[in-house]
Amino acid sequence: MGPGAMSVALDADARQAAAAKLAEEQALVRKAQAGDRLAFDDLVRRYDRDVLRLALNLVHRPEDARDIYQESFLKAYRNLPRFRFECSFYTWLYRIVTNVALDHLRRRTSRHEDQAPVYAEDDGGTHDFFDRQPQTSAAANPEKRLLGQQLGRHIAEAMKRLSPRERIVFEMKHHHGLRLRAIGDLLGTSEDTVKNSLFRATRKLRESLDAFR
Repeated sequence: MGPGAMSVALDADARQAAAAKLAEEQALVRKAQAGDRLAFDDLVRRYDRDVLRLALNLVHRPEDARDIYQESFLKAYRNLPRFRFECSFYTWLYRIVTNVALDHLRRRTSRHEDQAPVYAEDDGGTHDFFDRQPQTSAAANPEKRLLGQQLGRHIAEAMKRLSPRERIVFEMKHHHGLRLRAIGDLLGTSEDTVKNSLFRATRKLRESLDAFR
């Protein structure tokens, strides 16, 4: 078998595997829609870490991300009868998480309780997802570490200047690599609106960080 034929065969295998995975997921969703709680629990186990990671990337507070995680799955469970298989279950769930996070950021902004973001790294271990924070070695260059801390504070302060929608658009574009059209679909708005939000967010961040240079 030549390289071209082998590539075609691999592509076919990948498509078959993806189709089998989608069919399995759809079967679980249908069972859950029929009232099978174990089927829904299986869906939660499939995507719980993805939902946690997405929530934390959007709001940067572990305690808030936990709340968004719980609220998102609760909304997914309550609205599951409305799922029409027009997209994958995860795309539908992603949209729910994003909207819950957006509402949360709006409430948080109105309470003026914003604070510096806290980032967590997933190392694939067995520790709690939110407890794994990057550690700075004591042997690191103190001057470089101080500069990094100062930059981190400036970025945190710059992010505070963004509206909730600007922040989520910026996060989804630069942290998740989503296309503008996909972001618009998830937020229920047009691609032009997303583009304008991204432009405003980028301008605000640039203006804030220019002063740090």
